[in-house]
Amino acid sequence: MMKFTLLAQDKGSKARCGVLETAHGEVHTPIFMPVGTVGSVKAVHVRELREDIGAEIILGNTYHLYLRPGTGVLEAAGGLHRFNGWGKPILTDSGGFQVFSLTDTGRKITEEGVTFRSHIDGSRHLFTPEGVMDVQRSIGADIVMAFDECPPGTSDYRYAKASLELTMRWLERCVARFDGTEPLYGYEQELFPIVQGCVYRDLRERSAEHAAKLERGGYAIGGLAVGEPAEEMYAMIEVVNRILPEDKPRYLMGVGTPENILEAIERGVDMFDCVMPTRNGRNGMLFTTEGTINIKNQKWERDFSPIDPMALAYVDVDYSKAYLRHLIKADEILGLQICSVHNLAFYLWLVREARRHIAEGDFVGWKAKLLPRITRRL
Repeated sequence: MMKFTLLAQDKGSKARCGVLETAHGEVHTPIFMPVGTVGSVKAVHVRELREDIGAEIILGNTYHLYLRPGTGVLEAAGGLHRFNGWGKPILTDSGGFQVFSLTDTGRKITEEGVTFRSHIDGSRHLFTPEGVMDVQRSIGADIVMAFDECPPGTSDYRYAKASLELTMRWLERCVARFDGTEPLYGYEQELFPIVQGCVYRDLRERSAEHAAKLERGGYAIGGLAVGEPAEEMYAMIEVVNRILPEDKPRYLMGVGTPENILEAIERGVDMFDCVMPTRNGRNGMLFTTEGTINIKNQKWERDFSPIDPMALAYVDVDYSKAYLRHLIKADEILGLQICSVHNLAFYLWLVREARRHIAEGDFVGWKAKLLPRITRRL
């Protein structure tokens, strides 16, 4: 069974570090999870994830894996761990965010679930709480997410309340189905509820209390970083974390910038995922220990210094800024790979450093000194 052990608490904040034990290995928190939507992290080899980036857990997406390769292929392979060769812990998003983003494809929400059209071929499909649990059993992720509705951050109170009530009913169905079925591959999986409620304090409190009563192995905070101001996101994290059990991991979904991550860690969040490091990297944006770089800018044309002086990954040693700029400007695939590997290595370095300073009890002071440096534009 999955086990979470808290190892240290920062002296000046809610930041904490711990270890999450899963069937496929340990995850040290706070942790960032590279996003492998279709079973692969774009432009990054599994060996690089393990050996150069230092990833401990990756994220897959139920919606995309359901559409292709499909549950039949995944079950024949023995689950996603064997299919993609990763072999370490995996978390799967329920696909709710993807389904609810398909607003222009005839998507229809009912009590039963959501009917939608595939973005690949236009075929019609139905996602129900029960069906999503079954798909995640087929995928075989160590941590699976409940099926929820993720309303826009700008939703009015009336819509947010109705959406939350539907999400809570769906959550109970997810729990019933998950607890009523067995893993397919001989190891235990864990279901995380998702706390919703937009930026409305009473709704967030209600959702967190409902989730906590279900006594699961961990909890997720969803529906943030979807258009609301950062200050409101941080306020909602504080509201929710005052209710969620302290001895269970807390996962903030789809967040975010380095600053977002450090601010959320200070408020007691343990797990993160976001496409930003790889997506922005493919567009030439690099997060470094000295600040943010747009490698397309001409100022780097003759800069033959390493990508990052801290040498967070092998690419920082092997390649210069000038060469990387050349690759990106020439639209070479290698440039996308280098940027992706570097940015992921930066994010994993960031959470490792956060863990170290939490253990040393000086996280807040370290964060205050680091943020102005890594968030500046170079």
